[in-house]
Amino acid sequence: MAVSNLVADEAAPDAAAASSSSSFYLAMRILPAAQREAMFQIYAFCRAVDDIADSDAPRAERNAGLDRWRADIDACYDGEPRPALAPLARQIRAFGLRREDFYAMIDGMAMDAAADICAPDEAALDLYCDCVASAAGRLSVRVFGMSEDAGHALSHHLGRALQLTNILRDIDEDAAINRCYLPRELLAREGIAATNPTEIADDPSLPRVCATLAQRALEHFAQADAIMDSAPRKAVRAPRIMSGVYRCLLERTLERGFDLPRTPVAKPRLRLLSIVARYAFF
Repeated sequence: MAVSNLVADEAAPDAAAASSSSSFYLAMRILPAAQREAMFQIYAFCRAVDDIADSDAPRAERNAGLDRWRADIDACYDGEPRPALAPLARQIRAFGLRREDFYAMIDGMAMDAAADICAPDEAALDLYCDCVASAAGRLSVRVFGMSEDAGHALSHHLGRALQLTNILRDIDEDAAINRCYLPRELLAREGIAATNPTEIADDPSLPRVCATLAQRALEHFAQADAIMDSAPRKAVRAPRIMSGVYRCLLERTLERGFDLPRTPVAKPRLRLLSIVARYAFF
């Protein structure tokens, strides 16, 4: 299938199924029905644009697919959604979801679609994290019912914590598709040439770069915890689970370490279920 055809009519109908493979699925499942459906629609959108960015189709087709999604989002706000996007349009109205946050997510995917990212500078990395992670958070906190300021701050910190965790966990997987998201300033500090993702992944100085980035992620987790500690408990049950799941993944990644050879980091299923049970029922 051409990516230009991978748009709303085919991506959106089964929003729950699209969300079911997400690490956040169990967090979404504990929500009341109206919030749960809104989150399924949001994550179906996120999954659809992510699939476009990560496909092996020509870049022009990927860009066309993302442009089509921008038009589809506009149609939702104009009251003329495609039939398959009518449920998303309803959730946009019900929870006051902002067009610019959908745009930001598409912009982040366009960064991946435009070129193979290799060692972005710090500003570009932060923008990428904001677009592909924090923007989804800004949509989500409106569904959770958080206040504007607290929700925006939580999205900022938790989104960056989650995305930095992904980057650290997936260094080898990213290198296999010619990508590296580690910031060039940290690489340069350790004398690592920021030119080839595979060579970066194999450099013996890489663990020091990863240690710095992991500390940043932990600081963002701590900031997110402080915000959630001050928020109404009911409004942060789902983000608590999301945070717990990803903190667990970061801990596993740090336990494995970054020296070669690196093994894939598996999700500890029983611990994840205990995290869900803690915030879902207690």
